[in-house]
Amino acid sequence: MPTPTPTGITLHQKSQVLEISYADGKTFRLPSEFLRVYSPSAEVRGHGPGQEVLQVAKKDVKIAAVEPVGQYAIQLRFSDGHDTGIYSWDLLYDYGERQDTMWQQYLGRLREAGASREG
Repeated sequence: MPTPTPTGITLHQKSQVLEISYADGKTFRLPSEFLRVYSPSAEVRGHGPGQEVLQVAKKDVKIAAVEPVGQYAIQLRFSDGHDTGIYSWDLLYDYGERQDTMWQQYLGRLREAGASREG
């Protein structure tokens, strides 16, 4: 079944949460830090399995801009200068569905690396 299309995208500046509503009635609230550490860019994901780069000290990162990419995605520009990830509607829906699990995995990876969310 294809991913529903977004019916609304709102960046809440104060809370730094990107809210995405889909045609199936689901709404996801994705924090800027979550979106930054899970950027779909090669800089974060690497070029293959096992090449992921753990993102640290991103707690205070902000979304500086949200730009449309055709009819299928958005590109986010972050306050730390990162701007190469293309967030498709499918990816954002998947992130919304798995956000809690993904966040716990990220926190676990930070702990294992002895790293921090703090700058």
